[in-house]
Amino acid sequence: MKHHVTLASPKFMRGLGRNVLAADCKMKGLFFLLLFVQLLATSIAVYKQWIPNTNFENASNWDKDRIPCANDVVLFKSNQEISVFVQSTHSLTDMYLPLNGEFIMAPGAGFAAFDGSWDPGCDTGSAVSFTAAEECKWHDPALWHAATSLEDLEQGKYIFAVDEERVPCQYDDVIFQPETSFRVNIDSSERMIHLRSISIMGQKFTSDVTLAEYMQRSSAKLQFHGNGTFQVTNARCPDKSGCECGNAGEHQQICAALVGDSGTRCPVLVCKDPFQPVGHCCEICGATISLEYTPGFDIRQYQNRILHAFLSLPKYAGVQLAISKVRKPQASRNSIPVIQIVLMDDKTGSQTGTKAEQLAVDIMRDIAEHGDSFGIVTGTVQVATGSNSSGQGGTVPDGTIAGMVIGLLLGLLLLGTILFLHRKGMIRLPSAQLAGLWNRKEDQDIVAGPSDKGFDNPIFDTPTNRAESHGACSREEALKEMASKDSGIYFVNPLYDETELVVQ
Repeated sequence: MKHHVTLASPKFMRGLGRNVLAADCKMKGLFFLLLFVQLLATSIAVYKQWIPNTNFENASNWDKDRIPCANDVVLFKSNQEISVFVQSTHSLTDMYLPLNGEFIMAPGAGFAAFDGSWDPGCDTGSAVSFTAAEECKWHDPALWHAATSLEDLEQGKYIFAVDEERVPCQYDDVIFQPETSFRVNIDSSERMIHLRSISIMGQKFTSDVTLAEYMQRSSAKLQFHGNGTFQVTNARCPDKSGCECGNAGEHQQICAALVGDSGTRCPVLVCKDPFQPVGHCCEICGATISLEYTPGFDIRQYQNRILHAFLSLPKYAGVQLAISKVRKPQASRNSIPVIQIVLMDDKTGSQTGTKAEQLAVDIMRDIAEHGDSFGIVTGTVQVATGSNSSGQGGTVPDGTIAGMVIGLLLGLLLLGTILFLHRKGMIRLPSAQLAGLWNRKEDQDIVAGPSDKGFDNPIFDTPTNRAESHGACSREEALKEMASKDSGIYFVNPLYDETELVVQ
């Protein structure tokens, strides 16, 4: 059986190194240009970088979670279509190659047969299988990093966004890191994937013509598979109020890749009445603000306002903010574009979302005072926090009400049983002067000793002031009094006529 493996030559890699260096210089120049553009308050670039790779030296690509050593037998599946970047030299006992694949060798990299010499840490060899990469999907938000500059991308300063916008948007620059190999499924329900640019192995593509030529190469066919097609425009968002991401049509596919078709991988939330922001796959705790705006609204200028006026304050440390233009569905009319601000915090338990809620309140107060100067017409807030259950207008929980009713019924049943046994002569009670609370003819003066007690039934309204009632006490206190042989018992049971309640 003939195995087809494409090996990149050192000459090619040296040329690639020069291209990477030139591309790096161009990128740095582009960064300073973008910094200048930022100062002019125009649209800021967003860079999306692919995270997984199929590099030989990546331990997570192997079933033993380690890089193969000299005594190992390396296994690639025969039907595996794969591109693998090799950065250094490896001695191996044996290696089974795929029918259709390629190794891209860095300068000085390669493979050699193991000569039997001692290899530290590799005393006992085993079969090690390459496991990457068929399941990696373009539309999986978890497989991308996003930043507003190349410097932030290198330093790991990533931005927070709703799930649709974590996947590359129509005006984003996409980067597959130099000196890495990869394989990504670009299946798309929309078929066309719109981008500003895409960089592969250090080469940046900003036109459909040059990208189409690259996609015909054997390497590209191993890197990308699926029915999707790229379209690059080299254009920024032309609207200072912001542009929609353009991934709304892929929402179902994005969420299926992230949390499963039924959303079973969404996190368990502690807040009451969590909500789902537009473009997000799961419900959240925190706050959202939806802004309606005039043509003069500048999304980046207002974002800077929030960052400097609020998020720079120590009390809002740990709060994440995402701001973007989205289409918000309306019940009575077509969807309209709004500016959506999503706020989440790092609080847990009953405090979940409370920082985000306070920030939302401060932003809305600021809008009331200065919104006109930013072109904001109106704003609406939605909040879900871990303490929402305390803000329901004083509603008593159903379980509490049920417990009170059951307790009262048991108390009445106990007292009724005592009276029944007394009337049958089975028990004797100390004499006490009783009077009815609902005498329809006239009020009677009640004369009782200091040990007399009264029992107030909350099921019925008491016509007199509770503070003026005679010896009113709790059910627990009444039971204590009944336990004393020297105590008189004074209570009213509405199940009996008052003339039957007098104990002689």
